[in-house]
Amino acid sequence: MSDLPDALLLARIQFAFTVSFHFLFPAITIGLASYLAVLEGLWLKTGREDYMNLFRYWIKIFALVFAMGVVSGIVMSYQFGTNWAVFSDKAGPIIGPLMAYEVLTAFFLEAGFLGVMLFGMNRVGKKLHFTATLMVALGTFVSAFWILSVNSWMQTPAGYAINANGQFISAGSWLAIIFNPSFPYRLVHTLSAAYLTTAFLVGAVGAWHLLKDRGNPRARLMFSMAMWMAAIVAPLQIFLGDLHGLNTLEHQPVKVMAMEGHYQSHPEGAPLILFGIPNSAEGRVDYAVQIAKLSSLTLEHGLNAPMQGLDTVPVADHPPVGMVFWAFRIMVGLGFLMAGLGMLSLWARARGRLYEWKWLHRFALAMGPSGLVAVLAGWITTEVGRQPWTIQGLMRTAESASPLAAPAVAASLVAFVVVYFAVFGAGVLYILKLMAKPPVVHESAPPNIPARAAGTTPAVALHPDALANE
Repeated sequence: MSDLPDALLLARIQFAFTVSFHFLFPAITIGLASYLAVLEGLWLKTGREDYMNLFRYWIKIFALVFAMGVVSGIVMSYQFGTNWAVFSDKAGPIIGPLMAYEVLTAFFLEAGFLGVMLFGMNRVGKKLHFTATLMVALGTFVSAFWILSVNSWMQTPAGYAINANGQFISAGSWLAIIFNPSFPYRLVHTLSAAYLTTAFLVGAVGAWHLLKDRGNPRARLMFSMAMWMAAIVAPLQIFLGDLHGLNTLEHQPVKVMAMEGHYQSHPEGAPLILFGIPNSAEGRVDYAVQIAKLSSLTLEHGLNAPMQGLDTVPVADHPPVGMVFWAFRIMVGLGFLMAGLGMLSLWARARGRLYEWKWLHRFALAMGPSGLVAVLAGWITTEVGRQPWTIQGLMRTAESASPLAAPAVAASLVAFVVVYFAVFGAGVLYILKLMAKPPVVHESAPPNIPARAAGTTPAVALHPDALANE
């Protein structure tokens, strides 16, 4: 037990590493699945082959990202059972059923239709294939629904009771657990972030190929679609983020104190600290660049509205302020850059220069990974800001860990780091290689009649009009 503090730190690092690595892939697949559904739907509606060519271009990337997302997520259940066995025991009656629903609904839906989506283009009818694509997109949404419900319950627990064994159980209706106070805000904020992540990746790939050949119609099409998403969704995401922040202030005020860098209470209006260096030892933000009373205005809608600081909270309940402070600013800063790119694209489109301005294409290319960075920064803000709690206000992280020795946790951590960077690093490099290839007319449209077996020979299936000539 003397090794427990070290083991606890290593277990936290291990879970943070694996979950951060993992969530980058679903952040892409959630948006990319919907993008593929839109492309195929537009192809069916218009008959324009560029839509189908883009569908075939991106579905290869989707398949790889989806596979890496599934594989990288499997080990998290392993960690629940080994490093966080106490948490699993206490919270299992709540967490277990919700995770089971995710598997029984979302995963089965995705797995059932994924094969048709990937390999059935020339084997099933157009409408059936489009249905499969829609079901895969729906499956990614349902998966996000259940996972975010679990995480939100840990942030804002509701609808629970504690039995004689100290386990969290349902107090009645599961609706109170599923639709806990932070869940609706977290769901829409996360989904819109996933759509933006995909939009900026698609926009960067389109910009890359426009810089090489501005006349490529498929590169022009994907860039235009991505910039429409940036122009519409990025400002919306800022609004949704503000609503999520107000909800967090209501239910997790300590997290907001860390995000804002408010070590001290401000009874007559709190400043908005733009930049600075949090100094937890001294309880202040050094070299702070701030705007007087703006934090009170944005959070409480009054210039002189009082705001509490970390001085009202026991030190043992303080999150790591520096990490939360900077992660939040990275997320917000990237959000405004995304909105800026969207507005610039509207200006270029209005002037008929969307495909001509190389500086715009270079900006979009540089912003390609911005969605992934913003998503990661957002989750760091959310999860680190909740510390020292696993279940907010009810169960501490230190109480959740298994009584493991530090060397055992360290060995598995090293193994994860090596394997993840080797396997997924190779996968990412291959994806970048696919993205570097220009979208071209590489295949014809799928046939109207699906291929099917016909007696002892597939001849009739491959040439269904042959019988008519006999």
